[in-house]
Amino acid sequence: MKTLTYVFKFGLTLLMALFLASPDALGAGGSLVTYQVNGRVYEGYYITPSKQAPLVLLIHDWDGLTDYEIKRADMLSELGYAVFAADLFGKGVRPTTVTDKRQHTGELYKDREKMRALMNGALDAAKERGADTKNAVAMGYCFGGAAVLELARSGADLKGFATFHGGLKTPKGQDYTQTKGEILIMHGSADTNITMDQFADLAKELESAGVAHEMITYGGAHHGFTVFGTNRYQENADRKSWKRFQEFLADTLKGHGA
Repeated sequence: MKTLTYVFKFGLTLLMALFLASPDALGAGGSLVTYQVNGRVYEGYYITPSKQAPLVLLIHDWDGLTDYEIKRADMLSELGYAVFAADLFGKGVRPTTVTDKRQHTGELYKDREKMRALMNGALDAAKERGADTKNAVAMGYCFGGAAVLELARSGADLKGFATFHGGLKTPKGQDYTQTKGEILIMHGSADTNITMDQFADLAKELESAGVAHEMITYGGAHHGFTVFGTNRYQENADRKSWKRFQEFLADTLKGHGA
């Protein structure tokens, strides 16, 4: 009898583990999405509270699509937004060392057309799943913020573009003359990776191009100030920037969240 009880408990534990490991068990009803861009396989994350929900395209940091982005996607879904968290590195490519992170981001910084194609491919994948890509905003963290500004410069037909401690430099030969949506920049003034000089230069570019924009700095906030559980995290800046982002979404998107 003890043996049978043990086997039953072991089997139940195994079934629960398999359930929790399945893509459909991720987040609050979200799932991993396998899609292709130019013949290569990528794996994003999609969650939506309703068929009519406005869309947020979320672009990850330099370590790829991780639990952090999935958590943020779930938070936005709870507010009434559909979220497609894109994958810009490829299915199963989630770099953990600084060397690897620099390699994967560096390749995309050198090939801006590929970077744009990957984000447009993610939008296509979201559209295939019923997302309203005509009522959408793109947002990104760190490397993802730089990618979002690349998407803005490309003339992508989105309602807005928002960055959290993202890269702000404009590549040589590019500008914001084709940008269609409003831009929101949230930046830590203690960020030594992305300086206040770069922040000021971007402000001048956006003003010169006539792009509607808002740029906010948070005193004492370092690079990566929104990343939970790290020594860079600053609760005050995270809370304020998240609140401002929610307001931005509500002001920008039709039929905004809850």
